[in-house]
Amino acid sequence: MATVLAVANQKGGVAKTTTVASLGAALSALGRRVLVVDLDPQGCLTFSLGHNPDKLDQSVHDVLVGNVETKDVLLDTAEGMSLLPATIDLAGAEAMLLMRPGREYTLKRALATVEDDYDVVIVDCPPSLGVLTLNGLTAARSVLVPLQCETLAHRGVGQLLRTVNEVKQITNPDLELLGALPTLYDSRTTHSRDVLADVSDRYDLPVLAPPVPRTVRFAEASASGATVLAGRRNKGAEAYRTLAGNLLRYWSGEAGLEVLDTTLTD
Repeated sequence: MATVLAVANQKGGVAKTTTVASLGAALSALGRRVLVVDLDPQGCLTFSLGHNPDKLDQSVHDVLVGNVETKDVLLDTAEGMSLLPATIDLAGAEAMLLMRPGREYTLKRALATVEDDYDVVIVDCPPSLGVLTLNGLTAARSVLVPLQCETLAHRGVGQLLRTVNEVKQITNPDLELLGALPTLYDSRTTHSRDVLADVSDRYDLPVLAPPVPRTVRFAEASASGATVLAGRRNKGAEAYRTLAGNLLRYWSGEAGLEVLDTTLTD
């Protein structure tokens, strides 16, 4: 049975999609069978992995509304991952799912039909706390919160944490909050360190290591239809490789997650 990880933050621009693509590629490079799921109607994950959402005939939307089987929609990617893609049609799935009983379990049921084919499934939740995000959290074993190291980035974190707690109480009691992953991190500034310390203190939320540095390599990779791991070695790619190894050891029970000391980060 696959380990399902939801990557969620209702604020946009925090490197959520970058985290899903890069972490998936890193896990695939470690020999794991990986499926990444695009739950964002904007289709950014789909586009960044080399597929044009505007030219797809089927997507996760068709799976969620019950038109097709999950396995019939999956796409291959250049770095060995499978992709359950998204198109703008997914925006209409929110309204359609609202009218259905057990709507929060729709993605969980869809993934159950293919999860034996994978070791890890990573879900890219949309930048909202609507039905699609609830589906991602309900289907997941763990949730990771990418957090941009800027002052306004942690606005709404409290609301996300409340949503996670409600999901644990109602639809997924086994859901585990792994912590916040610092993204777009600039170690040269005290501002980045101050933001992480504030998040850790205010929300009692673990801040995971290593932080993902700010680098133009991520934008270049997305434009080329590949992840940052596919190009020359760089600090961003190394951060996700390290995170992938940390997660695998944690999920296997070999070690705890590496956590930053936010009072000493530099």
